[in-house]
Amino acid sequence: MTTPFKAIPISKKVYWVGAIDWGLREFHGYSTSRGTTYNAYLVLADRVTLIDTVKKPFEHELMARISSVINPSEIDYIVSNHSEMDHSGSLPSVVGKIRPERVFASKMGVKALSAHFESTDWLESVDNEGSLSLGDMTLNFLETRMLHWPDSMVSYLEDERVLFSQDAFGMHLATSRLFVDENEWDIVRYETAKYYANILLPYSQIIPKALERITGMGWDINVIAGDHGPLWRRDISVILDLYAHWAAQKPTNKAVIVYDTMWRSTELMAHALADGIQEGGGIPVVLPLSSVSRSDVATEILEAGALLLGSPTINNNIFPSLADTLTYLRGLKPKNLIGAAFGSYGWSGEAQKQLENYLQEMNVEVVADPIKVNYVPTSEDLNACRNLGITVAEKLSS
Repeated sequence: MTTPFKAIPISKKVYWVGAIDWGLREFHGYSTSRGTTYNAYLVLADRVTLIDTVKKPFEHELMARISSVINPSEIDYIVSNHSEMDHSGSLPSVVGKIRPERVFASKMGVKALSAHFESTDWLESVDNEGSLSLGDMTLNFLETRMLHWPDSMVSYLEDERVLFSQDAFGMHLATSRLFVDENEWDIVRYETAKYYANILLPYSQIIPKALERITGMGWDINVIAGDHGPLWRRDISVILDLYAHWAAQKPTNKAVIVYDTMWRSTELMAHALADGIQEGGGIPVVLPLSSVSRSDVATEILEAGALLLGSPTINNNIFPSLADTLTYLRGLKPKNLIGAAFGSYGWSGEAQKQLENYLQEMNVEVVADPIKVNYVPTSEDLNACRNLGITVAEKLSS
């Protein structure tokens, strides 16, 4: 069958049959400035197996790529590693069209998919650390609960040495270059860090154990095939080490200054802070919320040591953009940060105390009282901000 969408081989018997979403710019609150992919995989074993499906609007691409290799009706099994709708949205329709003999998910996956869709009589569960014979190949399963949903599991095709890792080790990056080593490393590392910061950071406490369980299975992994972005086929240890590094959340000498401003007074204070941090030997990163997204802030915090928050007071509250971003950050649960609050006010001045409260709720160690400026900062006010920056940098280096 002639189709504009072709499957791409990733090993002798495994093909990528996913879809590229070039236009995606938002993913449940996460800014995806480079789009994404929805990866699915076709295993040409004796029992032909499809690993995951795609987001519903991209079902035609999935089916077309499968059709470039085999007749979709030849698929015997489907495995759902993760029930989130960007990977399972087309599952019921695909099952109806292909009519596979069996459809598998983890025990929690069966529960989640049954809650998503009205009729899932075709679903059956696999055992944690269980296996499935595909005739001439074997697929092994390992539950990775809360990496990043309760249903999450990975599947390892031992004969081809491919780990289908669902959302773990992925990134939101739309690219026609299927493998990590074919893409620019700086972009890959940034988007992988951004993905970890915005999706997996709240589960950092359990990630080391998950990594230990995966590496402890004795699997000789040649390719990590995740559900988003390009695949890892070289230096597999690099992504495993990055996850271990990010999970530890060891503070660095980078200080992230997040602020919004009304008439530039809070902005002037942010710049003075940054100058002090630099003089003190730290690395300031200044993020005005008028031009950066909440997910950019989360990404910068991932490898930082300090979080400094600035806002004017508006209607007895912090600026709306700060409230939005801090609600988001609080849910991500960053660890091991120090911080402080600053900003200007006209006649009431509640914002800085509210910012400090957010810091305390996130278990950020507050290292100084809030700096409050009435209307426009004086030279003395800006010197106070600069001195705070020096203090923060010194604490980060101690």
